[in-house]
Amino acid sequence: MTKKRFSLDLSPLRGRDYRLVYTAAGVSSFGSMITYVAVPIQLKQMTGDPLIVGLLGIVELAPLIFMAFVGGALADYVDRRKLVFWAELALAVLTGVLLINALTGPSIWVMFAVAGLTAAVDGIHRPAMDSMMPRLARPEQMSAVAALNSLRYQVAQIGAPTLAGLMLANLSVAWVFGFDLATFVISLICFSMVRAVAPPEAADRPSLRSVADGIRYAKSRPELIGTYLVDINAMFFAFPVALYPWVADRFGGTSVLGLFYAALAAGSMLVTLTSSWTVRVHRHGRAVLLAAGAWGLGIVLFGVADQLWLALIGLAVAGGSDMISGLFRATIWNQTIPDFLRGRLAGIEMLSYLTGPMLGQTRAGLSARYWGYSGAVVWGGVLCVAGTGVLAGLLPSFWRYDGRDGLARKQAEEQARAELVRAGEPEPAIVPA
Repeated sequence: MTKKRFSLDLSPLRGRDYRLVYTAAGVSSFGSMITYVAVPIQLKQMTGDPLIVGLLGIVELAPLIFMAFVGGALADYVDRRKLVFWAELALAVLTGVLLINALTGPSIWVMFAVAGLTAAVDGIHRPAMDSMMPRLARPEQMSAVAALNSLRYQVAQIGAPTLAGLMLANLSVAWVFGFDLATFVISLICFSMVRAVAPPEAADRPSLRSVADGIRYAKSRPELIGTYLVDINAMFFAFPVALYPWVADRFGGTSVLGLFYAALAAGSMLVTLTSSWTVRVHRHGRAVLLAAGAWGLGIVLFGVADQLWLALIGLAVAGGSDMISGLFRATIWNQTIPDFLRGRLAGIEMLSYLTGPMLGQTRAGLSARYWGYSGAVVWGGVLCVAGTGVLAGLLPSFWRYDGRDGLARKQAEEQARAELVRAGEPEPAIVPA
């Protein structure tokens, strides 16, 4: 019994389409993570300025904010599988541009342009992917889906930086982009084999009104607002990735850089592989808040560490805590948001979990100019913990939230929507009372 409580639930993989999507997303994530590691290193070598590296987040933010809403609305109206496929193809083309840029003499403006365009395409890709996954598994499997999705990211976060470090130490950066481009071939083949994921019945046509409906729905749900604000606070103040290349210089330089990414992912993976216990936790908001505070403490330990092993422990603690938060946030989203709104809400979710890191990179780079690299990391972690405490006080309903109530609400909203559609209601209501 104990073994089953602390294990990974693989039941969603029994579904053919889920297996195909999972394989495609896993391979694509691995390749993209290699590029994610390589681009800051390439910029550091070209400029030596942490603020330039941190500005990548700002360049990516504007197109992401706009396209996340567009992508969310589209995901609620068209075949989500097709949307993912074409977005994946566009990402492959942009990776090809990075490869050509590296081979012909790297240009900073090209790298920033690709970063902005990639963020825009990601605004189409992620909402479609995130809203497609719940359609490929049963409602009671959403905790398992969240854990499996996290596992593929962790495999990428552990393996990809290690491979990237080896490639960058022995080969040119062009090989890294070439490897990423090759992974897209596999993912596109898998996505092409997935059956259509039709839009919900009486789907809302993409428009400003449909986007506004999604935002209004999110604002009506305190538990959703809680997931967004807690994660943005944690990532804005305590996301240290932009400073990894400089912190690594204290412990041996580029040769240890991959260990930072791997340690963060190793902590996450440990939680994922023992995640069966999460199905017995129903106070999801409380779990998210406590985990976000623990993330901040782990980042503080990383910043104050004067030995490599202690820094890696700090990152592992942070990674495990972030995974606990992520599992329960994903469970709240997937178990409680009705399918006819899932794409639009996935766009808002995307903004919540990417805006914090993007702005956090710039905050870290700017803070490092005044506080030093370690100071920027440490004070970011401290502010994360303080901000989490403030949010816990400001969001009492999020602290008390019970996932069983959310699941019942989703079923009631979908049933009410279906009854209105059957009755011929031209514009079924979507906002709960």
